[in-house]
Amino acid sequence: MELLLATKNLGKVKEFKRLLKGSGFRILSLNDFQNVPEVNEDGKSYKENALKKARFFSKYFNKLTVADDSGIEVDVLGGKPGYRSARYAGQKASSFENNQKLLKRLNGIPLSKRGATFRCVLAMVSPEGREIVVEATCRGRIGFKEVGKWGFGYDPIFYLPRYKKTMAQLTIEEKNMISHRGKALRKLKKLLSKFK
Repeated sequence: MELLLATKNLGKVKEFKRLLKGSGFRILSLNDFQNVPEVNEDGKSYKENALKKARFFSKYFNKLTVADDSGIEVDVLGGKPGYRSARYAGQKASSFENNQKLLKRLNGIPLSKRGATFRCVLAMVSPEGREIVVEATCRGRIGFKEVGKWGFGYDPIFYLPRYKKTMAQLTIEEKNMISHRGKALRKLKKLLSKFK
């Protein structure tokens, strides 16, 4: 059985493969195919975006497909950037640009008031149209600068008081234990047998 990850993000692919080890599925990603069409993530929620990607690629490749939409929700910004996190500094913004925009926006705010939530929604869709959606979160704070060389996205500025580290300073094993995506993937893994 094959399971397609609807992403080209190598960091995500690495995390998914590590967490889905032993699931009995051969894990593929969009990097395994050529001339892959783009999907416009124009939904108004994580769930809409994740389902849109999973439905499209499941139909396009005729494979069981998992898509995620995740983002960071900052308390003092009323939960923003939220599902717009990947495009926070513009449609084609880099992670560095997104991080810098967020840090600038929080300039002058003390660490105690920089609470934030990482949220991940995973949608799994089969070619026959069966669908599952799971969600998970991870709480932390926004730091003052990028720290750490692992991870991706907002990981270098997402500070975990319990660990006294950013998400980007954790090993992949540590990150997968506590991250929003790790928690969501463990929920999904329990449901995978229904699709075999």
